[in-house]
Amino acid sequence: MRDAFGCFATGVTIVTSRNRSGHPVGFTANSFTSVSLDPPQLLVCVAGTASSLPAIRAHRLFGVSVLSDAQREIAERFAQRGVDRFAMGNWVEAESGVLLLEGACAHFSCTLEIEVESGDHLILVGRIDSFRAAPERNPLLYLRGRYA
Repeated sequence: MRDAFGCFATGVTIVTSRNRSGHPVGFTANSFTSVSLDPPQLLVCVAGTASSLPAIRAHRLFGVSVLSDAQREIAERFAQRGVDRFAMGNWVEAESGVLLLEGACAHFSCTLEIEVESGDHLILVGRIDSFRAAPERNPLLYLRGRYA
């Protein structure tokens, strides 16, 4: 099944939030899509075991950075456990306090509205509070288990 799903090319994002102590948390996600333009909403899927999930649930705010093709190393770093994920890259703080990655193709600052459990993942629907786009940048893609 993984091979079948791998035939669908996706973009790569970094999802960020803050824990109860205010420290940034985040993970790499390629399950991301727009939901609605009115009201503005997006969704991201996260493993139920993700270490960042409790922080997103508690804080109710999260950011999404759609990575450019120059940001592969950061995507790989955020997919690892036990490393300082924020030690790499230039980060800016959104009005909400979530961190967004400079040089990304797009940024979204969101408020968590809905979460739906499905299998071993959760679907998080966020209301988009603010966004920016840099359409001149090329996105980082993921296809057949590799970055493209």
